Amino acid sequence: MCGIAGALNYPKFSLDEIYALMRHRGPDSKGAFWDSTLRGLLQFFHARLSIQDLSTLAHQPMIFEDLCLAFNGEIYNHLSLREGLDFAFQTHSDTETLLGLFWQHGESFLERLNTLDGMFAFALYDKKNQKIYFGRDRMGKKPLFYYKKDSKFAFASELNTLCGILKRTNDLQVDFGALGFYLQSGFFYQDGAPYKEVFSVPNGHYGILDLSTFALVFKPYFSLESLYQSPKITDEQEAVRICESLLKQSIQNRIESSDLEVGAFLSGGIDSSLIVALASEIKPNLRTFTISFEGTHFDETPLAEKTASRYHTRHSTLKICTNLVQDVPKILQSYGRPFFDSSAIPSFYVAKAAKEHLSVVLNGDGADELFGGYRRYVGHLLLPKVVPFGFLQDFLPNPKSKQSLYNYLYRLLQMANAYKRNLAEYYLAASTDIFVGFYSFESVYWQGFQQDIERVFKGESSPLSQMLLLDAKNLLLCDLLPKMDIATMAHSLEARSPFMSKMLVEFAPKLSDSLKVHGMTTKYLLRRLAQKYLDDEVVNAPKRGFEVPLVSWVEGELRELIWDSLHSSQIAQEFLPKSKIESLLNAPQKYSCEKRAKMLWSLFALEIWNQKLKEKEWN
Repeated sequence: MCGIAGALNYPKFSLDEIYALMRHRGPDSKGAFWDSTLRGLLQFFHARLSIQDLSTLAHQPMIFEDLCLAFNGEIYNHLSLREGLDFAFQTHSDTETLLGLFWQHGESFLERLNTLDGMFAFALYDKKNQKIYFGRDRMGKKPLFYYKKDSKFAFASELNTLCGILKRTNDLQVDFGALGFYLQSGFFYQDGAPYKEVFSVPNGHYGILDLSTFALVFKPYFSLESLYQSPKITDEQEAVRICESLLKQSIQNRIESSDLEVGAFLSGGIDSSLIVALASEIKPNLRTFTISFEGTHFDETPLAEKTASRYHTRHSTLKICTNLVQDVPKILQSYGRPFFDSSAIPSFYVAKAAKEHLSVVLNGDGADELFGGYRRYVGHLLLPKVVPFGFLQDFLPNPKSKQSLYNYLYRLLQMANAYKRNLAEYYLAASTDIFVGFYSFESVYWQGFQQDIERVFKGESSPLSQMLLLDAKNLLLCDLLPKMDIATMAHSLEARSPFMSKMLVEFAPKLSDSLKVHGMTTKYLLRRLAQKYLDDEVVNAPKRGFEVPLVSWVEGELRELIWDSLHSSQIAQEFLPKSKIESLLNAPQKYSCEKRAKMLWSLFALEIWNQKLKEKEWN
């Protein structure tokens, strides 16, 4: 796992100058490459976290003849891809495998990126043909942002690194339309950025920048949507057998492809518990980690300890002590854009604690979005029966508890009302649920988002498949994966996600709906598999992520910081009338506790990002 960056037609940067911006992603070594091109000076930079092939021969950028490659990520099946190549390999690194594949097959290799099982983002310079190639993994686990305007081009693994490059020549300009979309949705459209001309390389795509014309073209090599059109697997026993086999293989690949020890995050839920159970068969005496986070009303430690004891892991409960007032602004600013998801805070702490023990961990990311793990999927399937009663929400008091049955029913009615108004608004009401029903923000990205939502909802896939697909394209891509990437890489920790392997990503969409949501039971197939490996108490535990006590944070430890930020607002008042902000701050009785806390948190995150933007030096 690493950090990559580059610039075309910019003043020459020193290696130390760029490395200072991304050292946390790769503290083991640094490298740079400079070359004159048709479009001016080309610069590649690399920060390496050594996981595969620890030798100096695997350092980057990696050069062979007229090719130069800067790579971030892991390719778990890369050694099998070397078969038949006429290339004299000097290392057993996946970076050199990609270099060898491109050297032998040229541009046509990009069309076969779907053969790779891994998480990756890369930039490859072909000096002979004066082209730069980019690629990103199928689900978008590894980030890659780019800027292109006039004769300038730049890219980086993180927005803060890219911003450091763009600030050098005053190319960093705020995109207020992107910020309006963030406030409405809780994420950036297509995993984008709050800056003009800054975008993400699309997941499941490769790009070609032709230096002779300066044209940049992206082409897809993977389509999750097409997989949902496949014939469905309906036999439960067969599905459990296949899922078990594929998950075992995915875990084995992620353990055996590391030259360092691999551990695992272990919560009380079935995703991480299943991974630990199967990983323990492959690697006895596995290290596992659970966090005990002060201030939460739910403690997963007892459930995690049941699984750890059953599989004799070397288990550690990491007791997280926090200084939220001091830490929260720094954590939020590490994302390089306003970040709404408050679970980024405990994610940051657990990654920091785990890094004290090792550098590679397994996690359960992707299981909910592929196998149907959220309670709202049940609500989505019940929607046709609920829509006629949506009007009742107007006569009901605001819910006081997030986990209550009343809150669940209230949210269903809220979703029903939004469904009658607008499908995009309905999707947000069913997912992030921030300002829906309270305020609408203008954004040039809103129309594109509406069209995306309507196209999926009006397609031929089943209602559940439609929601799963939208969550993969929005929540997973634009929120959950960036959250984990930044949280772990801030501490030079690599997180590997077995549920997001090539095999399982291609398998899960082919399952019938009833194997995902069965009556009121979510993630049905994984629960059936879990019965073979886990205690009943773990199998039947309800879905919970990091249970962030957001309401108590907003009204307690962070109250003064949030109130001061919004009372002296430098940017929130550009989007929301001061009277609305004052109402949120001073009239809590008008709103449900959880919704009000989320609205205040999203505005606070906007202010914290803006403070970072105003700094003279970007570091």
